[in-house]
Amino acid sequence: MEHANLTSRLACAGLCLLGILATAGCSTYAQRIRPAHEQFYQDRLDTAAEELATYMARHPGDADAAAMDLAMVQLLDGRPAEAEQTLRGVRDNLDAYEQADAVESGLSMLTDDQRLAYAGENYERVLARVFLALANLLHDGQDAEAYSLQINAKQAELLQQVEDEEKEQAAVAYAPLAIAPYLRGVIREATFANYDDASRAYHQVVSWQPGFQAGAEDLARAQSGVHSRPGHGVLYVFALVNRGPSKQETLEIPSTAALLIADRILSATSRYDVTPTLAPIKVPRVFVPPREVDALTVVVDNQTRGRTETICDVAELALRQEEIELPKAVARAVVRRAVKKAAIYATKNVVEASEPWADLALSAVGVAWEATEAADTRCWGLLPREIQVVRVELPAGRHDVQLLPLLTSRVSVAGPSISVDIADGRNTYLLACFPGPRAVGQVIQRTQ
Repeated sequence: MEHANLTSRLACAGLCLLGILATAGCSTYAQRIRPAHEQFYQDRLDTAAEELATYMARHPGDADAAAMDLAMVQLLDGRPAEAEQTLRGVRDNLDAYEQADAVESGLSMLTDDQRLAYAGENYERVLARVFLALANLLHDGQDAEAYSLQINAKQAELLQQVEDEEKEQAAVAYAPLAIAPYLRGVIREATFANYDDASRAYHQVVSWQPGFQAGAEDLARAQSGVHSRPGHGVLYVFALVNRGPSKQETLEIPSTAALLIADRILSATSRYDVTPTLAPIKVPRVFVPPREVDALTVVVDNQTRGRTETICDVAELALRQEEIELPKAVARAVVRRAVKKAAIYATKNVVEASEPWADLALSAVGVAWEATEAADTRCWGLLPREIQVVRVELPAGRHDVQLLPLLTSRVSVAGPSISVDIADGRNTYLLACFPGPRAVGQVIQRTQ
């Protein structure tokens, strides 16, 4: 009779644990979203958009991560207004989800971080504002300056949230981005009435990114109060260059810092202690593919007129901020492992599993439970590695413009050609995407 009762209790406990296992993570987001990314890089933007929309409908918990990719497809498909609308929704959602829901946090302790509302990585929240500014600049430009002000406001907000002991390292990770004042300077200079504002903006560019060689020339021009020579206008070529950061599942050994953070979490939320372990834990890490393209050479009417240079290093931003956030991700995994082990121990006590075979069976369930974990690889997977720009002053009129990728091997290859109308005293903006030697999408054009 006692053996029968034990068997019954084990069966009930096993069913409960199997229910938990059924909700556990298995495949990663990176694996599920890969088909849409492949369509994008093969320049099949219509198919990529369809696959992303279908994915968002089937996986609503991942919708914001996929929507960031959809915005890139919309932008490069010549629909900057739609891209802006998509990114506005994502920006607002990521800000709202920044504080994870308590119920979701509890469920993630039983499965993995993919159960949490996706709040985005910090660099994604910042870059959402960067691409909002670019999308609006290529649409009607009315809100581009306002978006540019949000970029470093978000950086400053994130820096304020960092623990005091991390402030020194975080000051570099969350340093102001030069692309924000650069965009303000470009917009202000084109008004012919705000050269002081443009000068202040370009001064910030020079201070924050001294390696940007065009910055000194931009500052001197704004200080002189001359946008362009009579009968001339200005062409700005923005380039999204190389494949940018994404997240991949890796195994990490918990560091001392991660264990300390985990101990704080458990001390505040439960009665369990973290047992120090050297067992590797699945966590997401930022992965950046190798560079293929150094810059774009801009050829106008068969004459080389300039070469793009980096105004925003997206990969560097992601990697620096990951250094700050990684211990927290590892800590959550450590806490999750501790909670799962405690649940197994509690189950053994409930069913009074004193028999060796019963103890072994529940221990095996615990091992299987941990094995179902998958790292949360949700991310903005279609980001470029760098945002580059070049300014070219041209006579008013129609010009043939070629964008030639300069590879890291220092070899130039063929690129798209477009006809561009330059207006006297006005800016014309182009945006092109080169994840590799071949362009993806349209070359977007707008005159201010």
